[in-house]
Amino acid sequence: MAVKIRLKRIGAKKAPFYRIVVADSRSPRDGRIIEEIGTYNPVAQPALVKINEETAIKWMQDGAKPSDTVRNLFSKQGIMEKFHNAKNSK
Repeated sequence: MAVKIRLKRIGAKKAPFYRIVVADSRSPRDGRIIEEIGTYNPVAQPALVKINEETAIKWMQDGAKPSDTVRNLFSKQGIMEKFHNAKNSK
């Protein structure tokens, strides 16, 4: 089973709000998920991002691949750097 970390849209029309979730890559965008690991509100100024870093790193170590948008969010929060440091220190 290919696992992805991606966004799940839950906002209203013209007011997007996303949950950062771990899901099977074959499930639909707003379909069944495995675990929710954070939220992203692009409407707020500045955009609000809340991510549980420990679970995000754990899922990536287990083989989950972040989508392009989630990878950018993780990079801005410093999670990708922590993941690469943890991976290289082993």
